Amino acid sequence: MKAKRVGIYVRVSTNEQDTEGQETELRAYVESRGWTYEVYRDKGQSGAKSVRPELTRLLGDLRKRKLDIVVVWALDRLARSLRHLLEIGEQCQSLGVDLVSLRQNIDTTMPAGRLTFQILGAVAEFEREMLRERVKAGMAQARRTGKRMGRPALRCFNPSDVEQLRVLRSQGTSVRRLAKDFGTTQWMVAKLTEPDAVAPS
Repeated sequence: MKAKRVGIYVRVSTNEQDTEGQETELRAYVESRGWTYEVYRDKGQSGAKSVRPELTRLLGDLRKRKLDIVVVWALDRLARSLRHLLEIGEQCQSLGVDLVSLRQNIDTTMPAGRLTFQILGAVAEFEREMLRERVKAGMAQARRTGKRMGRPALRCFNPSDVEQLRVLRSQGTSVRRLAKDFGTTQWMVAKLTEPDAVAPS
């Protein structure tokens, strides 16, 4: 039977700290299970940072099907927030990759641990549904108060409008300001003020 391929992920928040404590415990656990492993280390990376080079590499290897299991000392070493954890959990589940966290005693290679994935998935779906409901409620409230939804309608421009736009733009007026003043989009302003733009007749 082929040994499971494991990604051990460790992280410390400052360069003065080291990952040795986490690694020693995780290596011992993985070796006791007879798995092969590669260690991914992020140092000087706080949990709040959205870009962590070794975590990015780990997730890339997951997508390339190079790993069967991700092992961490604690979930807060892996994810920067509950939402981030849910995203990683869903990604692991969709790829058939198991997740082990020693501190929280989570091991989805076992039946009880697989229940954790199901709970995480349910929480993620609940959060998405709540977000959809908040967006719908906000749009309904905006309509009730007479606020216009979506992009502003594109107005028709005659040659004099275009000439005025070009003059103001050449004088340094921003695209955003012109779009607001002329009741159109920034894209339309940029298009009409291009050097080779053709004015409507």
